[in-house]
Parts: sequence; C-alpha cells; structure tokens
Amino acid sequence: MAEPKSATVRDPLVVGVAISVPPPWGEQLAQARTRFTDSTASAVTPHITVLAPTLVPAWQLDSVQAHLARVAQDCPAFDVRLRGTATFRPVSPVVFLSVVEGISGCERLERLVRSGVLLRRRPFPFHPHVTVAHDVSDQLLDEAYVSLDDFSARFRAESFTLSSQDGSGCWTVLADYPLRGASLGPARNRRD
Repeated sequence: MAEPKSATVRDPLVVGVAISVPPPWGEQLAQARTRFTDSTASAVTPHITVLAPTLVPAWQLDSVQAHLARVAQDCPAFDVRLRGTATFRPVSPVVFLSVVEGISGCERLERLVRSGVLLRRRPFPFHPHVTVAHDVSDQLLDEAYVSLDDFSARFRAESFTLSSQDGSGCWTVLADYPLRGASLGPARNRRD
C-alpha cells in the first residue's frame, strides 16, 4: 500500500478570500443551507466571496499573506446589509442573498485583493452576495428563493479571511485580516 502523498512547496494550493457573515446570521444561514440539502453546507460557512477559489503555488503563500496584510492596512471597515434573495439562474444554479449596502466597500476590497500576487482574470464580473443554495434541484432553489426573500441582516465588515480548500472541499482559515484603513468619511469631506 502506497503512503499518502504529503504536500510539497511545488504543490498548488486552492485559496479563497471572504468576509464572514457573523452571528447570529451566519448560523441562521448555515442552517438554511443545510435545509436546502446543499452538499457544500457543512464545508462552507456563510460569507461574501472576495476571491473565488484560486490556485496558487504553495511557495507563494508567504507572498500572498504579505499582500493581504497590506490590503487590510489600506481598507477601512464598512457596513454591510443583506436583504432579499436573487439568483444567477439560468447561467448558474445559485440562489443568494443580495448585498444592498456595502457594495462599494466589497468592490474596493476585491479590487485590492485581486492585484499583485493575486492578480487574476475573473470568469464573471464581481457581484458581492451570500450564497444560500447551490447545485441543488430547481424545486429547492425555488424554495430557498421564496423562504429567505424577507431575510435581512446588518453588520460591520471588520475583517476578511484567507482560507485553503482541501481535497474533500472543506475550507480551513489560514489567517484573519482586520480592516485597518482610515475611513473616507462623508463624501463632502473627501478630497478626490
């Protein structure tokens, strides 16, 4: 019997960057996702994706972490509001909660994360959201769409995480990055 292969510096890692949905809403959404029999529910905590699963060489992990630390220094915390459901169907079998406040903060964070060592082409335009059902039947997608349409949550995005995905699809947080940038304040006080 062959011994399991251990990771080497040559092996690529699958990493992702996200803003976690805090309690109590995160737990509520995790339970809802399980209710819709989404097979990824136990492997993925509710979040706003900033950088979708991305392959990086293991030897670049230190550079990725240094890059994200710089991004966190440049981005201020911001308010997020989730309200109502939407879908990517027919392009993708996904139902999600809409981000209705904090879009510009998410876009700024995504733009800075997706630069330098993490500069990648996007397969789709960035659209901040929280997935609640994915790759399930149309009936379950419809149920998720209707049952969570009145969902609303407001929280402060104060950090983001870097996580890695293992072969079974489970994610492990590698680092948490508090957002430390100076707030821009009201638009009338900004110098552009």
